[in-house]
Amino acid sequence: MEKSKKIKLFIGLSYIILVGTFLYILLSKFSIQQLTSYEFIKENTNYLSELKKNNLFLLSLSFLFFTILWVFPFLGFGSIIALLGGYLLGQALGTLVVVLGLTIGATFLYLFGNFFLKELIREKFLNKFENLESKFKKSEFHYLLIYRFCGGVPWQISCVLPAIFDVKTSNFFFATLIGIIPQIFLVVSIGSGLEKVIENNLDAPRIIDIITLPDIYIPIVIFVCLVIVTIFLRKLFYKK
Repeated sequence: MEKSKKIKLFIGLSYIILVGTFLYILLSKFSIQQLTSYEFIKENTNYLSELKKNNLFLLSLSFLFFTILWVFPFLGFGSIIALLGGYLLGQALGTLVVVLGLTIGATFLYLFGNFFLKELIREKFLNKFENLESKFKKSEFHYLLIYRFCGGVPWQISCVLPAIFDVKTSNFFFATLIGIIPQIFLVVSIGSGLEKVIENNLDAPRIIDIITLPDIYIPIVIFVCLVIVTIFLRKLFYKK
């Protein structure tokens, strides 16, 4: 118990230091007013567009590395990085880079949780998810795949939860890689649509102008349909 408390304290302090350092560096270079102004976003969109044309490989590699760090150790949410990936890299390449980065980061987080926090995870979540243990034993990869596709658990917790069931790292990696593609593709598509909106408008567009564009509303509608499907599947998957 004492060891668990020390680990939690270490993780909490490390996270606060990392996030605090990142925010300090960011805000020391730009004010909040700058970061939220449309002119700032527009200027940087043009800059990134030129960077994408001249050095797409470097931008993709840098964003892949950032995505891995976003998951571990920063414990960020996948939807935010997926929007940013679509905005920076476009639909196809953005999906590829984000899915790969999230998968690698999630695998690192799983390994960390499995090695350092296994007893703590079992203590906190085993009673709630013990009905999944028999399912994972039947067919580990297939149920991991369904687990990843259905979601229903916060991203950070979903990465460490399989440590309860001693799943193979390779199964975790490939199930994550395949299972998150549909959701990530749709969110990346929305981010890609936003990049086109900003690039084609000198002044800040109205919300109604944004959501009525096909590049925006089609992925949103499909995403909502996917959420409805996954809610239904979750009830079956997590049913005791």
